[in-house]
Amino acid sequence: MHFWGVFDGHAGSGAALMASKLLQLIIRDRLCDVAHLLENQNNPPPICLAKNGSPFQAEPRFHMEKDISVESLVMGIIETAFRQMDDLIEKEKESYSISGGCCALIVIHLLGKLYVANAGDSRAIIVRNNEVIPVSNEFTPESERQRLQYLGFLKPELLGNEFTHIEFPRRIQHSELGKKMLFRDHTMTGWAYKTIVEDDLKFPLIYGEGKKARVMATIGVTRGLGDHDLKVYNSNIHIKPFLSCCPEVKVYKISEHKHGSDDVLIMGSDGLWDVTTDRDVADAVSTFLSSREPNDPLRYTLAAQDLLMRSRGVLKERGWRLPNERLGSGDDITVFVIPLAGAELET
Repeated sequence: MHFWGVFDGHAGSGAALMASKLLQLIIRDRLCDVAHLLENQNNPPPICLAKNGSPFQAEPRFHMEKDISVESLVMGIIETAFRQMDDLIEKEKESYSISGGCCALIVIHLLGKLYVANAGDSRAIIVRNNEVIPVSNEFTPESERQRLQYLGFLKPELLGNEFTHIEFPRRIQHSELGKKMLFRDHTMTGWAYKTIVEDDLKFPLIYGEGKKARVMATIGVTRGLGDHDLKVYNSNIHIKPFLSCCPEVKVYKISEHKHGSDDVLIMGSDGLWDVTTDRDVADAVSTFLSSREPNDPLRYTLAAQDLLMRSRGVLKERGWRLPNERLGSGDDITVFVIPLAGAELET
């Protein structure tokens, strides 16, 4: 098994440091518990296990049983490991100072497959034969708007009588009471008109757009680890109930493809993706790799460094600037460029 991780901290480095040291161990231990079930991927894992880990078959009483794949078992192990990691951070905060929270993007190479798990706004792509294959999604107030609004609708007490789960194109003025304004809630992808009432004057649960979108005017990412003490400024309203520690897990079947020396997996924190596109990243890495010898042991490390410097830009009188004169990234940047050639032969 091979493991890579990007842990992008915010409001302190404590949660990111703890997750970077322990999450891989939690996943490893959980995989070891079922290692005997992973050896033959063609056999579905048993539905029930005895206390010693061996398959347990009760007397048949029902006619229908679901077939669970080994791939789904590994995905579930990763998902529960994230939740265990988040619970551990909360527990350890009782004894130690663990500041802030973090986005977590991990990749596991196991049994001819890449398992990509993301909780946050970091991202990963695969570049194969100059084709860009996204293998993760960002989780932001905009991408998870309906989930957040639905939670606010189900549990209005979480909004602290200060926020409304309904979204409007802009803040409502008191003089607009009784008028009709465009809105959308958790059931909608489009917009419609509603009559403005007193409750609509509250601050929206999700406000802003793009990278400026925030949950409760505080945080711009909706999944990650930690943030258990995060509150709305100058209030006692906790934001953690709206933040999920559950990752989205995607699988890339690396053993089903042939990869050349320039085919890579690229992982990066949001500091990279804020200022560049998937295509630009792929082109930059491909151009750099083509200028290096295929047997150069540092070519992928240097490609990552080159990508980082491209995203940071050059310091000029008006700050850090990219070649197109747009602002460079002012955020922390973490980048991995991982070769895929030969990985399909490993187990």
